[in-house]
Amino acid sequence: MELLSLEKELRENSYPGRGIIIGRSLDGKSAVTAYFIMGRSENSRNRIFVEQGEGIRTQAFDASKMEDPSLIIYAPVRVLGNKTIVTNGDQTDTIYEGMDKQLTFEQSLRSRAFEPDAPNYTPRISGILHVEDGTFSYAMSILKSNHGNPAQCNRYTFAYNNCVAGEGHFLHTYMQDGDPLPSFMGEPKPVDVPDDIDAFTSLLWSALNEENKVSLFVRYINIETGKYVTRIINKHQ
Repeated sequence: MELLSLEKELRENSYPGRGIIIGRSLDGKSAVTAYFIMGRSENSRNRIFVEQGEGIRTQAFDASKMEDPSLIIYAPVRVLGNKTIVTNGDQTDTIYEGMDKQLTFEQSLRSRAFEPDAPNYTPRISGILHVEDGTFSYAMSILKSNHGNPAQCNRYTFAYNNCVAGEGHFLHTYMQDGDPLPSFMGEPKPVDVPDDIDAFTSLLWSALNEENKVSLFVRYINIETGKYVTRIINKHQ
């Protein structure tokens, strides 16, 4: 299957919501992940990413303007040994705690469902990267309502091993802008992943809708050594 242009996917969608990209760099040396958040309301836009240990968390840019923090303040990225967890909500902690107790990625998420933000019922999207002894594999998950019906939670997990250089997958919460917002449909999209972290970060940030983009996190993990480099961009600096 032909890889999609990630830049084109972002430029042609004013509101994909929150998105996770995971893949292998073109030179084959790095496990790559990126996570971005967008917002339409003042409360959603009033956020930044800050480093927390080996991961990151969201934080109010202006604490005096913070309203309901329940679905917007969380740790999107946490590291458990040789595993990096990336999600769009507090299920990061659910996965971390579950896997720390020897549950699988999929098993850890069985206690969670889509977000309780009617009428959107925003999907919970999650990813995990496993880098060990020069090998790299990853999985992605989406928990979503049944075509907008909150009576049923549909659960999908996608696993990738023997990762091909220059290829990755992109999973986001909404198909496009709307009211209510239409949940993502289908499999994670196959996309191209370049070598250079700064070029990739710049490409993503410039392609995201200027009005709606809020924050971006990008990490390249050396598959041989496990060492990583990180870039964070916040609209509110």
